[in-house]
Amino acid sequence: MAVEYEYDEAAQKLRVNCLGTIYGPSIEDYDVWMAAVIDKLIELKRVVKVVLAERREYEYDFDEVRLLLEIANGLELINREKIVSLKNIVTADCESEAPERYKILQTITGGIKYDPIEAYKSLLREIRHVKVKLERETDEARRKCLAHYLASSLVPLQTILERCNLIQLAKGSLSEHKNRSLYRRIFHPSVRPNFMYTKYIATPPVNAEFLERYTIGDTHVEIFKIPGKVRRLYHIIPPEFRLTEDEYTLLDAGRRYLGRHEPRDIEIEEPEKMRENLYRIGLDLLRDIARTNKIYISEDTLRRLADILTRYTAGIGILELLLQDDNVQDIMVNSPIGMSPIYLFHGNHYECETNIVPSMEDAEVWATRLRLRSGRPLDEANPVLDTELNVPGGRARVAAITRTLSPDGLAFAFRRHREKPWTFPLFIRNNMIDAFSAGLLWFIIDGARTMLIAGTRSSGKTSFLSACMVQIMPKIRIVSLEDTLELPIEQIRQLGYNVERLKARSVITHVETELAAEEALRTALRLGDSSLIVGEVRSKEALALYEAMRIGALANVVAGTIHGESAYGVFDRVVNDLGVPPTSFKATDIILVCNMLRSPDYLRSFRRVVEITEVRKHWKNDPTEEGGFVNLLEYSALQDALRPTQTLLVGESQVLNSIASRVREWKGRWDAVWENINLRASVLQALAHYGAASPDTLEAPFVIESNSYFHLFSSEVKEEVGALDSKLIMERWSNWLKNKNR
Repeated sequence: MAVEYEYDEAAQKLRVNCLGTIYGPSIEDYDVWMAAVIDKLIELKRVVKVVLAERREYEYDFDEVRLLLEIANGLELINREKIVSLKNIVTADCESEAPERYKILQTITGGIKYDPIEAYKSLLREIRHVKVKLERETDEARRKCLAHYLASSLVPLQTILERCNLIQLAKGSLSEHKNRSLYRRIFHPSVRPNFMYTKYIATPPVNAEFLERYTIGDTHVEIFKIPGKVRRLYHIIPPEFRLTEDEYTLLDAGRRYLGRHEPRDIEIEEPEKMRENLYRIGLDLLRDIARTNKIYISEDTLRRLADILTRYTAGIGILELLLQDDNVQDIMVNSPIGMSPIYLFHGNHYECETNIVPSMEDAEVWATRLRLRSGRPLDEANPVLDTELNVPGGRARVAAITRTLSPDGLAFAFRRHREKPWTFPLFIRNNMIDAFSAGLLWFIIDGARTMLIAGTRSSGKTSFLSACMVQIMPKIRIVSLEDTLELPIEQIRQLGYNVERLKARSVITHVETELAAEEALRTALRLGDSSLIVGEVRSKEALALYEAMRIGALANVVAGTIHGESAYGVFDRVVNDLGVPPTSFKATDIILVCNMLRSPDYLRSFRRVVEITEVRKHWKNDPTEEGGFVNLLEYSALQDALRPTQTLLVGESQVLNSIASRVREWKGRWDAVWENINLRASVLQALAHYGAASPDTLEAPFVIESNSYFHLFSSEVKEEVGALDSKLIMERWSNWLKNKNR
């Protein structure tokens, strides 16, 4: 292993660069660094401090360096005196013993610089072995040979090593020395963090083509196209890389202090409280350090530095900045950590690699945070952790893996969720769905139907489900059930909804202290009349869900996500994989399919709703063969939009007619139903249109208020004219919208 050294002759300080190696910067933990330092001490001799530098610096003071210098001098003496030589290990009468003895001594002396205590133990074993043989030997010539070996080689080696204070410190505890345990008692380096441990590539390649620049708070992001590469470069420039020397000094000192005051486990389990406390402590600490060192700095700058310090002590470092970017959808940190950059999926630039390379120390901090916050294990017996993460400006679902599943150790995948709930107008603006199709779904949601949102991974299922929740009238109670918390329940609750959130046992991690999904669902059904939102249908809870739907236990909308790329794929998954009887599957009213589509060059991808299908009830065994699946809308690649099928256009949808049959004004009047769906579409289209100039119009608070006024105006018009006059309702709603946007 090639090792880079820097020697400051004036300060007599040796600095060893540990970057790019698989070993941590620690003499006590890694024999390769002890050997590398001892080799250099033999050469330099005049050293009073040794620093092993990686993401942080481990500094060994003079007393600890002197222990290693004594070992280095002892090795030099062994070589100079040629103690391990043929004349010292055998006599003329026993030259046949030379190869074995020479091999033993070479092993001992060769191991001294790596592990002097273990080498000393091996030497003592050899001395005992020779003494026993000497006592038992009756042949005079062989006795002389053994005595010569003992006196000329073994005892001199013992004397040299026992002159070293390191061996003297260890002599009373030799039996306890396993896996370098005694070195951890002897060596106590002072740790000088550089406040972060992540490798940052400061400049893009010289041939990179600049594409876009934007900011997230005080973080700059630049996107580059690299010639010959299909993946783009996401070049992030965080504020911590644009600091002055005084600001770096303050952060280094602050992190050094906070590093000695690690938060307790209970604080890590309460991340918001821990973050607030550490921010306050860090701000006071930075003020004190600045005052003590006569560094003149503004209060605004101190607060900015306290934010950075908090991010690297209470948070997850630079990952937080990635999660704050609304354009970032997925983040991948691959094993072995440190060998490759962080990768991500960008909403506009698709697959990207970043200029950030995390360290193993980063990964271990993340793993610890996730374990403590989730209460779920991550170790060799439980090598998968599925949980959620909340940081300022971003939420994410996290999958972490480690040995034994991942032979290269820790790895992470972050599925970023939008901080604010998605809405139908947002999806209309993004072309995931058109206004008419969204209006139809709104009609179905108000009609209290059962709906499964299907799709492949990364197709937008959960995001679309959260948008459907926004369309539920706030007067209706919602009970949600998830095994990993992905839905924006807290944000929806803050918007005035009556929401009860349940968390079930993960089917991946099987944490015994958590309630099984099917039991959690049965509990949800006992919580009273509510809309039921199931984060993902993927296990035994499907049986309980369909049982409830069949007996009519749910009077409001039921919606959930499931993996499947078509209506039949959903049927196959529910019936054949999850064990729901085919007749029970009929309780599903609507299947909506999302998909990730790609451009012809396969360099770009985009999410679309590609199918809305109703499930009819007449079939017995196979809905495909017996006409049980009837598409209401189908995706047209040519028009890049959903198009109504003939079934929908002529009013033959059984689901929509079932909804209409319970409303006096709509029963038997398909024209009135069609008119109401188009009215809803017009409302959503108007919101999407206004969103171009006023983005707040697209967000959940505005959409919920808009929906409420839509229902209120509908009620007013019905009372005044005796019918749901769509033109009059739209006129009143449009006036409200114009007044709101003035």
